[in-house]
Amino acid sequence: MDFSAINPVTLIASLIVASTPILLAALGELVVEKAGVLNLGVEGMMITGAIFGFAISVTVANPSLAPGLQPWLDPWMSPWMAPWLGMIGAAIGGAFMAFLFGLLTQYFLSNQVATGLALTLFGLGLSALLGQGYVGLKPPSFPKLDIPALTEIPYIGPMLLNHDYMVYVSLLLVLAVWYFLKFTRGGLVLRAVGENHDAAHAIGYNVTRIRLMAILFGGACAGLGGAYLSLVRVPQWTEGMTAGAGWIALALVVFASWKPWRLILGAYLFGGVTILQLNFQAVGVTIPAAYLSMAPYVVTILVLVIMSGDRSSAPASLGRVFHASH
Repeated sequence: MDFSAINPVTLIASLIVASTPILLAALGELVVEKAGVLNLGVEGMMITGAIFGFAISVTVANPSLAPGLQPWLDPWMSPWMAPWLGMIGAAIGGAFMAFLFGLLTQYFLSNQVATGLALTLFGLGLSALLGQGYVGLKPPSFPKLDIPALTEIPYIGPMLLNHDYMVYVSLLLVLAVWYFLKFTRGGLVLRAVGENHDAAHAIGYNVTRIRLMAILFGGACAGLGGAYLSLVRVPQWTEGMTAGAGWIALALVVFASWKPWRLILGAYLFGGVTILQLNFQAVGVTIPAAYLSMAPYVVTILVLVIMSGDRSSAPASLGRVFHASH
């Protein structure tokens, strides 16, 4: 074993990349839960976003895959446009899955837990079906922040200032959600709906519409997280490639006590453990690889057990069904 072979600069840079998809999905789920809705379909929305983003990005970059669409794709043909169109498509795909969840739970009043689990199973099956023709293809490279004056700063540059743009988009989204929830009237209304939906309804707010908008935002963020996996972190399509990332995102919301800034800490903690176990395998640690692969999930469970006693930050109406006639 030679631990000197582990480069700390590369380690931290890899940690940030590994954390980004989970951070995006967890941020969306945090907004959903702040509105009082428990959506366990994050995994299904992520994998749907992964295949939507991958398929759109690859097709735009290679119009020969869809000859009938070539006249419409020609105006969008550029090295940097295809990945961004893939991300937009992934957000739409995730939001579509979320819309199905919102329709069933908010209008037909189905059980949120059962509907979320069904959404995950549906997403896994749909993505496997849609992805059959994309196995083995490579998507176009995602553009990176490349400002020589910044990237050449020793240590700081390669660690923090030379990532793809989605890393910085995810951090800006955390900032935007924090500001929205804390300082805006819309954020106050969203939190009021999550704390006491009957009181919010009594003073004239449309609880169902507010919750549906939150659900759509959560789906879009989960779709972006899934597309980040298939377009950036592991630039290829593999069936079931989210590998439980959606469940980790759900756990991170609890770990963060429903506070946006703590999500960054939780996501980077999980990403750090994931990257460490890969590096330990690379340097020949004698622990069996199966145990090392389990490490990120074991750490997540331990953190949840430690944090489970503190539910004071949980929205009071979380998971409760709302009916306007109540």
